[in-house]
Amino acid sequence: MASVHESLYFNPMMTNGVVHANVFGTRDWVSPYKISLMALLCEMTASKISLPERRRLNKLILPLQQGPDLSLGQFLKTVEECCPQTAYAVKLKLHEMANGELKDMEYFFYDLPNPYIAFDSEAYKTSVVGLFMRHMFLAYDKLSFSQVYKLYKSLQQYYHSHYAKPSDGQVGLPALVADDSDMDLTNPEDAVGDRIDKEELDTPLHESELRNDNAPSRGPLSQKQAEYFLARQAYLLKNDENKALKPAALQEELNNMLKFNPDFAEAHYLNYLNSMRVQDIFLSAHSLLHYFDRLILSGNEGKSNGDEGYGRSLRYAALNLASLHCRFGHYQQADLALQEAIRIAQESNDHVCLQHCLSWLYTLEQTRGSDSTVLTEDSVKMAAHFCLPYLASLGIQSLVQQGATQGKTAHKLMDALKDTDILHWKHSLSELIEISLAQTTSIWRMYGKSTMALQQAQLLLNMSSLEPVNFGVQQNNTEAFAVALCHLAELHAEQVTYLIRSRLSAALPRCCVSISQLLWMLCDLKIQFERHMNEGKYHLAEPLVTAISALNKTEGLYRKAQVLKALNRSTEAYSILQRLQVHCEKTKCTEVVIRVMLSTAELHWESSGFSTALPLLLQALALARQHHLQSLASETILHLAFTQLMLGVPEQALCVLHEACIEPVLAHGAVMDKGRALLLTARCQMAVAGFRPNGQGQADLRLAVLAVDTLKEAAAYFFRLNCKERLRDVHYLQAQLHRSLGQTSQCNKSAMLFRLLDQELQSPAPPVSMRL
Repeated sequence: MASVHESLYFNPMMTNGVVHANVFGTRDWVSPYKISLMALLCEMTASKISLPERRRLNKLILPLQQGPDLSLGQFLKTVEECCPQTAYAVKLKLHEMANGELKDMEYFFYDLPNPYIAFDSEAYKTSVVGLFMRHMFLAYDKLSFSQVYKLYKSLQQYYHSHYAKPSDGQVGLPALVADDSDMDLTNPEDAVGDRIDKEELDTPLHESELRNDNAPSRGPLSQKQAEYFLARQAYLLKNDENKALKPAALQEELNNMLKFNPDFAEAHYLNYLNSMRVQDIFLSAHSLLHYFDRLILSGNEGKSNGDEGYGRSLRYAALNLASLHCRFGHYQQADLALQEAIRIAQESNDHVCLQHCLSWLYTLEQTRGSDSTVLTEDSVKMAAHFCLPYLASLGIQSLVQQGATQGKTAHKLMDALKDTDILHWKHSLSELIEISLAQTTSIWRMYGKSTMALQQAQLLLNMSSLEPVNFGVQQNNTEAFAVALCHLAELHAEQVTYLIRSRLSAALPRCCVSISQLLWMLCDLKIQFERHMNEGKYHLAEPLVTAISALNKTEGLYRKAQVLKALNRSTEAYSILQRLQVHCEKTKCTEVVIRVMLSTAELHWESSGFSTALPLLLQALALARQHHLQSLASETILHLAFTQLMLGVPEQALCVLHEACIEPVLAHGAVMDKGRALLLTARCQMAVAGFRPNGQGQADLRLAVLAVDTLKEAAAYFFRLNCKERLRDVHYLQAQLHRSLGQTSQCNKSAMLFRLLDQELQSPAPPVSMRL
């Protein structure tokens, strides 16, 4: 792309803008910490270290050199994790200098390896170690006698403060920083030149990687320290949020940084990202506006691009503001900001920005419930024309999502996703590959193909990043990752493997309430609700309705009706279901509409209105088949078969079950659906066999034996679910069936199990004939 700003989610740390020099201050090179680091490098070049330990120390050198000064405790702990023997040798050398005399420190510097002649050593002048030693030699040679004495006293304080309070590694550091500020190593005449040299060499790693998050702030950072800190934290927020600073700690660091330089634009942008983590709409909008204001005022864009840079900042500022409002559900404000961005982009003839605006325009139309197919198709065509594969792929994925909700067949949607996947792999668009896999998982799940959904979810969870800067690192901070994780957890919960759910929750960031965390919270609450409902613990399921409603009102209303229906408050449940159906028909939420119809039919059953429920079930079945929702279609057929059984046509009910329901339910259904399907099949077999509860009449022994086996299998499923109410129903039917077959011992056993469960539940059992 022509500019880094020509993306909705750009990283301002990658810009070539120049931050004002010396705003954050410069850091003196000779310090007690640098002497400790010199001792480490000296031991590395002089002593024999094993290859694995040397490899670990080599990886540690650059962060230690570039990072801020650490306390002695932190420094020794870091080195000890790599090579305990070397850490002990460094401790001894520092002990000799701190407990000796000034000449011991002088001798330490004169005894260091010479980087100009050590050709075969790691301290050669062109190596990382050699450059550091050369810089230290030059800085030390510039010190006057008083400065050398002050450095020696600082070294003593640095060493003894660690052993005075071993539990507190930060003791004495603020004082040391103050002393360093007094130790001016340059003359006023050459201050400018030396400061430029320092800025060129000073590219430190942020202190948060080498210290505790609770450590106090240590004053202003250097320019490159600040830049690296911001770039590092932005990178972690995007790729691995668990390793980034906590929101409060990061906010404190940014406030401290902005206190010394309020016009540091990149700090405001990171503040915006941090506010988004905790869903702070006010602070995120405030920081985003400040970022673009500072970007324009600093002249970074204008210097390189003239007036065009100023205009680009304005239109992308409006575009980012529109995306922010859209994320928080403020669609009217988002529309106003988007229209402003479109107007400025049209005036500047910026086609790339217009394509981003068009992408957000059809996104806003979708959120309003309007048909945005035409807009999306135009966006894909224009994005392909301007060679913007990212936007083209997003448009195709949006079309696939719309097609899934409109009832398109699976093979058409998968063909479209396959074409986009080729484009993703060609351009290594790992983020879009993740979205494609998550979308495929959702489509298979919606169509009721649990095995395919499970496969796609696991494929996404085991995929690593394809970005060059982050190659081979597993992404766990994206919305696609969270969607796949939620699907995986729900699929395992349906098969009663709840232990895996708790293990999956550890894979998501826990430090803040991000979109991924909200998705997981809703998924976890739904799993807990279904578990309590299956186990008949309605008093535990009822409080979860409030929590679910806070995250998703539609899901909360549906589950509130489920609880009211279970508590025999049919009138209230019916009222909620009717309101919910009207709402979902307006928003075109087909899945919820079908579920509401099934629940309404169950309410009709309670009043023996089986003929009234029949048209409703046929309508739900037509809707499910129209949208190719196999799972909901199977559940609807179960309800139809139960209605036919109650209307006195068990032969037709059994035929429907075997032809269109049993196979998909046993292959892809949840354990609860399998148990219900088998229980209904057994009841149909008993009815077809001519079984009578009072034992009168002659029953078909073949079907009766089949019913016994079917009930036994259904009992196994309900036992896995710990669904005692339905187990009670199964044992009741088993006892009657064994009695009619003359199997007294099995009858007594089933009767005893029924009696035990009935006493344990302490609630009157609803009529078996009134519940599926």
